Amino acid sequence: MLRFLFLTAALAFAQSDAPTNDAPNPYHTVEGWAKLPDGRKMGSTSAVEIDKDGKHIWVAERCGANSCLDRQTGQIKDIPVILRFDPAGNVVKSFGAGMFIAPHGIYVDKQGNIWVTDYQDNAPLPAGRGGARGGDAAGRGRGAAPTGPIGPRPGATKGHQVYKFSPDGKVLMTLGTPGGTANPDECCFAPNDVIVAPNGDIFVAQGHGAGNNRILKFNKDGKVIKAWGKLGTGPGEFDQPHCLAFDSKGRLYVGDRNNNRVQVFDQDGNYISEMKQFSRPSGIFIDKKDNLYVADSESESVSRNHNGWKRGIRIGSLKDGKVIAFIPDPAVDARGTSAAEGVAVDAAGNVYGAEVGPMAVKKYSKK
Repeated sequence: MLRFLFLTAALAFAQSDAPTNDAPNPYHTVEGWAKLPDGRKMGSTSAVEIDKDGKHIWVAERCGANSCLDRQTGQIKDIPVILRFDPAGNVVKSFGAGMFIAPHGIYVDKQGNIWVTDYQDNAPLPAGRGGARGGDAAGRGRGAAPTGPIGPRPGATKGHQVYKFSPDGKVLMTLGTPGGTANPDECCFAPNDVIVAPNGDIFVAQGHGAGNNRILKFNKDGKVIKAWGKLGTGPGEFDQPHCLAFDSKGRLYVGDRNNNRVQVFDQDGNYISEMKQFSRPSGIFIDKKDNLYVADSESESVSRNHNGWKRGIRIGSLKDGKVIAFIPDPAVDARGTSAAEGVAVDAAGNVYGAEVGPMAVKKYSKK
């Protein structure tokens, strides 16, 4: 019976992989929604999530830049990067100063605790070399082969970890070794996203530019109990597993970004199906009605990834897998990545996009 249900789901998700650029856009942009305190500007962010109340919004940004690491001094900026916004876009709480190199994924569990991944490290770069440090350093091409070092780099003492915070900002749990690990069955190297099942099991997707391209499953106490995946294009293989979500049946959706697909698994890592009609997934959100929101921040970008597909947020129902709405990226001719990389939807149906290149959080409301 279970096999029949999985087959039925796979058939329902099966769609053409032709570009889905023409769905209507039923949303308008709420200009200037996110307002930061005086003297502060928004940095790059791929991390946006809805609070337990369905109204407030959590964002993890990168210290007004694309990294919290001061490249001249090697110091982490003492700026709180985890921000709670009220529905009007005002910051009402902040914490996490001096802890992160580059926050990447965020999740709020059913108790209201906030989980955030840090996907880079603070290892010094070789003399004369610029660019990002840590997990992203080897993957700047975004369309090139995702090769690079896996494991701790010389001098790395921070980063590549996952933090669990109370709603007041107290650290409740830390997953991973500071600076990263080369063991593919341990946490972490380039952790992209984190999500928590109703029973407390924790799932982490890792592998960004360099890394193990795996999903790690932990029990509620933070012990690894399962791992699956490797670099590849087949079922259950990944090329930059970038984002995670659960549907109402507890199935795990993995945004397999460089493979331009969303893969679906049960919580034991058994492959169920895949979807390509939602384009190149940087962020995923599934609401209580099993509507799927997928943010594509990279198609047709500087490295010409996924040609013919437009960047933006695609929306559809998991009942039939069809894309029924599309919020396009306004920066049509952007030379680099743009549009939302993270996506979340509040209880009223407003859509929020976290943007790396434009360094912004956009709010979209129904027209």
